[in-house]
Amino acid sequence: MSLLVNVVNVFVDDSGMHGNPLGIVWASPATHRHEQEIAADLGFSETIFIDAIDGRSARARIFTPARELPFAGHPTVGLAAWLHRNGDEVEALDVPAGRVRVRVDGERVFVTALAEWAPDFELDRLDSPGEVAAVDPDAYGLGMHYVWAWSDEASGAVRARMFAPELGIREDQATGSAAVRLSAELGRDLDITQGEGSRLQTHVRYLGQQVEVGGLVSPARITELR
Repeated sequence: MSLLVNVVNVFVDDSGMHGNPLGIVWASPATHRHEQEIAADLGFSETIFIDAIDGRSARARIFTPARELPFAGHPTVGLAAWLHRNGDEVEALDVPAGRVRVRVDGERVFVTALAEWAPDFELDRLDSPGEVAAVDPDAYGLGMHYVWAWSDEASGAVRARMFAPELGIREDQATGSAAVRLSAELGRDLDITQGEGSRLQTHVRYLGQQVEVGGLVSPARITELR
C-alpha cells in the first residue's frame, strides 16, 4: 500500500526549530483496521487519522507505534493547526476521550482537555534543569515518565523530558498530554521547554478542571509510506 502522509512538527520554538513530528492521515477503506500498522511503520510518537469533518468540528483517532490513545496533546494541536491552514477553521476535535475545544491565537494553536484524559504519567521532579538534561532515556525500561524541574518557578518556566516505553516511545520531544497533567497537578500556567528545545504553553481553566495546551506548529511536508 502506498500512502501519502502530511507531517508537521508540533510545539516548535519561536524560530521554527525542534518540535515533535506528527503524521496526519485521511482515513479511508485502505487505512481501516491498518491504523496501528501504519503508525508503527511511520515511527512517529503519534499519528492521527481524520475520520470526518463536519462543519466546525472534525473526528479523529490517535495511535502511537504501540497502541491507540483516547487523547493526546501534540496530535490534536497539530491537526487543528493543519486544518486551519488548509481552510477548515475547526472549533473542536472529537477524539475517543471526548470533545476537545480549539482556540487559535495568532500563529499559536491551543486545545483544551481534561487532565484525566492524559495517560497516567509518573511526574518525576528533579532538582535542576541540568539534572533533567543529563537523564539517560534507557534508564526507563517500563512505564510512562515525565521528568521535570523548575527553570524559573516564579514565572512558571519548566524544563522537561518524557520517556514512555509502554507506548513504544523511547523519548518524546513534546508531550501535550503530560504538560496538561503537570499543569493540573501544580494548579498553574506553565511555559515548558521539552526535549531538545520544543516549547509548550499551558493555561489552567474552569476552576482547575481543564487545562489548555498549545504552541507553534511548522508548515506541512509530505512523505510517502510504501
